[in-house]
Amino acid sequence: MSQHGLHEAPRRELLPGVTRRAAVLVVGVLLLQLGFVLSYVGAFHSPTPRDVPLAVVAPAGAPAGTADSLVTQLDGLDGSPLDATAYDSEDAARQAIADREVDGAFLPGTGTADVLLVSGAEGGAVSAALEQVLTAVDAAQSRTLTTTDVLPAGDGDARGLSAFYLAVGWVVGGYLVASIIGISAGSRPLTRGRGATRLGALAVYALVSGLGGALIAGPVLGALEGGHTLALTLLGALLVFAVGAFTMALQVWTGLVGIGLAIVLFVILGNPSAGGAYPAPLLPPFWSAIGPWLPPGAGTDAVRGIVYFGVSGVAQACWVLAAYAVVGVVATLVGSGRATATEPESERVDVRA
Repeated sequence: MSQHGLHEAPRRELLPGVTRRAAVLVVGVLLLQLGFVLSYVGAFHSPTPRDVPLAVVAPAGAPAGTADSLVTQLDGLDGSPLDATAYDSEDAARQAIADREVDGAFLPGTGTADVLLVSGAEGGAVSAALEQVLTAVDAAQSRTLTTTDVLPAGDGDARGLSAFYLAVGWVVGGYLVASIIGISAGSRPLTRGRGATRLGALAVYALVSGLGGALIAGPVLGALEGGHTLALTLLGALLVFAVGAFTMALQVWTGLVGIGLAIVLFVILGNPSAGGAYPAPLLPPFWSAIGPWLPPGAGTDAVRGIVYFGVSGVAQACWVLAAYAVVGVVATLVGSGRATATEPESERVDVRA
């Protein structure tokens, strides 16, 4: 037996060739897999409109209180699919759609024909849900409904989903690059200086990634038109850096387990709640509530705001992403150099990168 073999710690095996560590990792993967199924199926299996913001404008010359009466009627529908608000004019309702205060506007006519204004750029699923609900309401009163998309998604942006896929691509890049750095160079940097170096490298990667995503979605594929390359580049850089720094911090404080925690936060919880296939008003309450506060949802919302809504809603999304970035940077720097004697050797290895 070699000298190395004499000093090698015995492996604790549950079965021949299966160590306890391997068994724990397999169980962890199984839990992530089941969590993925639970989250996605739970969010998407039965999309139902809940309190969709809707502007209501009374017909010209209608008696006072007509709009309020319509609001009461629509708010009282079974299942509460709508959250109606009275507006004084069609122009005011259109502006509310552009400002993302409502997802549509209901304009009853003086005869039997009504009009529904929607915003396809906010997600085709919401527009379809509004049309379905109000068509049923009108049909019960022998009225007809015409739908007009006043803020449609671009010709190359089918159902307004490109913003979601771009944001998800940036999120994936953020946590993958942080995970790769942690696996190859050790979860915890040996010194605070090395932690800062990793964050600096992440910042460079984030900028390149932001530019690449903006170019692909914009000039290359034409999915997001309008000359927003610079704004999308800066947003993408912030999103990638925020996710990467937060993932890096999770690894610094929890080791390789941090990769699993990042997947739970950004993929299992973040993607279904991001407002991609089904925006918030069609999701169950839990996913609807957490979506704006997780990077995939904030990123999706910001991309749509930049491309279609004159940056409406972008500031809040950027504040959310900035918070993840700040927490990630501070936690990474504070935790750098905290390697413990009980930490597995594979997680204490570091390089000069």
